[in-house]
Amino acid sequence: MSEINRDTLMAYADGQLDNAGRQHVDAYLTANPDTAAEIALMQRQSDAIRTLFAPAGAEPVPARLKPRRIAAEQSRHRRGAVGWAAAAVILLGVGLGAGWFLRPVLDSRPPSATLIADAINAHTVYVAENRHAVEVGGEDSEHLTSWLSNRLETQLGMPNLDAEGFSLVGGRLLPGEPELGGRAAQLMYESADKERVTIYVTAALPDGQPAYEFTRYDGAEAFYWANERITCTVVGTLPEERMKALSRAVYTQLTEGDDGRERYRS
Repeated sequence: MSEINRDTLMAYADGQLDNAGRQHVDAYLTANPDTAAEIALMQRQSDAIRTLFAPAGAEPVPARLKPRRIAAEQSRHRRGAVGWAAAAVILLGVGLGAGWFLRPVLDSRPPSATLIADAINAHTVYVAENRHAVEVGGEDSEHLTSWLSNRLETQLGMPNLDAEGFSLVGGRLLPGEPELGGRAAQLMYESADKERVTIYVTAALPDGQPAYEFTRYDGAEAFYWANERITCTVVGTLPEERMKALSRAVYTQLTEGDDGRERYRS
């Protein structure tokens, strides 16, 4: 059996090895727990990326983006702007999907683990409350948006989850990690059946790199993502598919505007 290298581990994480290859890597990971933890993180990130982008990937390619039409317009108008735009979309997708799988994990406890634990701890404490579940109620969403945006020093809208069956209860300010400004915001939503989910938001990580992770911790499902503006963790105890649908809705609304489009506002 050949020596296990980085390419072999990437193929294992992506499920591309045959049975003999998987058994060989399984034995290697059993003897190397640090590498096993790194591969497990990559697999969770892969699942999170599929959660967010699989619905978009299944959509038909718009006619305006089909290569034959783009090529015809380039020839007709003698300009390459459309081609460059298509190339940028492809490169962005490749970078988003591959960047995290190719970058080494330098710390056995990445920043996402700390933020996910903080989010789940806050969720556990406040979803059990009745009168004091939030500091500012959802009926005053304009003030809540302004207050939390000022404290986090970035525009924070209140996602509308009506389509998913959840309405805004309200939000609160929490202490956060010192390197992220020492503050975090928690938004709480509730269904007609009194099921609750929370959204935990902080300022961006110092490197501002995109990250995605869907994991289960301490009895809760948590979907974490980060970009150059914020980090966000959606927490709940709903079935996995409902959590993923909610997470996609939150991600879509909180990232609108980060690419030049109008950001969602409550």
